Amino acid sequence: MVEVEGYKLPDGLLYSKDHMWARMEGDLARVGLTDYGQHIAGKIVFSRMRPKGPVAQGKPVGTIETAKWVGALKSPVTGEIGEANPDLKSQPKLINEDPYGKGWLVTVKPSQLETDKANLMPALQAAEWLREEVSKEKKK
Repeated sequence: MVEVEGYKLPDGLLYSKDHMWARMEGDLARVGLTDYGQHIAGKIVFSRMRPKGPVAQGKPVGTIETAKWVGALKSPVTGEIGEANPDLKSQPKLINEDPYGKGWLVTVKPSQLETDKANLMPALQAAEWLREEVSKEKKK
């Protein structure tokens, strides 16, 4: 586990610059919003995930809403969306409370993982990038 300014980046995940993560579980990728991503979004009051079907890396798998903001959640991998987290319909706050556990968003069966990895980072590399992001945010 790597921490940057109190934001967690667990080892063994792949991270995108859209503040998303993917954890490979067999031939499926479980996808979610990072700890820092949920922090900058704020208190999540609603989430909507796309139904099963194709998704490209960087394209939305769903949206989240806060009291002041609606944002797209962009897939870290290309493939087929499988299951959406059923608990998020009644408890979207799980994304804030447990972004790497109970707050996962969808599963995706990757179709070009090796190609997608060129745009993803392991935890240590993601930590370096996140340090810069946090620093930029503090200067605002």
